[in-house]
Amino acid sequence: MASLNVGNLGEYLREQRRNAQLSLRQLADAAGVSNPYLSQIERGLRKPSADILQQLAKALRISAETLYVQAGMLDEREREELETRAVILADPSINERQKQVLLQIYESFRKENALDTESTESTEDTEAAESTGTGTAERAAGADAGGSGTTHGSAATPPSH
Repeated sequence: MASLNVGNLGEYLREQRRNAQLSLRQLADAAGVSNPYLSQIERGLRKPSADILQQLAKALRISAETLYVQAGMLDEREREELETRAVILADPSINERQKQVLLQIYESFRKENALDTESTESTEDTEAAESTGTGTAERAAGADAGGSGTTHGSAATPPSH
């Protein structure tokens, strides 16, 4: 009945609750959920909504995104991006305009790096295919010309008469 992610979430929540030195009842009260419901979440029998996870995170004083990752609602990369944005927006030493500019720069770097990654992977795939294909063609051309099969450069030149 319970998925693996829900079980991991329950174990993680229990660990966080114990680290915070809270009883099940204390956490349930602080998060505004029932004691039996929280117990079922911890035992992996219930999958809480994002809102409930946010309430639990607030009561535990941890990142809601961390709980979303544990619940399988968010992947690690998305969590890191959200946390980075939250830190920038929460910084009292910079003004709103500076925060927006910084977020735009951050997003442009992320897009650039994503394109670079795609481009690099595409180039590596193309180069691998070309080196395999070209190498075979060169060996075949060298063998047809009676050579050793190792040509450096383009196809073998035809013999002159």
